[in-house]
Amino acid sequence: MVQFETIKAEEVKFGNSQFIEVARKKAIVENGENEFISISRGFYAQSGDKKYRKSFTVPLDQNVIDFVAKTLKEV
Repeated sequence: MVQFETIKAEEVKFGNSQFIEVARKKAIVENGENEFISISRGFYAQSGDKKYRKSFTVPLDQNVIDFVAKTLKEV
């Protein structure tokens, strides 16, 4: 079984109760753990709880992170 831990998260709200969250997370399993960056889109339910719709993960590889950051700015 995989257990996820959020190390750090930042979000920006937009539109009608929607948000984008960028977070550093850790996946923990019996034989080890793996850190990654998660980019998620979601919304706030009427109860105020966060509901996630889509998520994209990026490995903690500096070349990949630099590529994603650079390309997002250029597109």
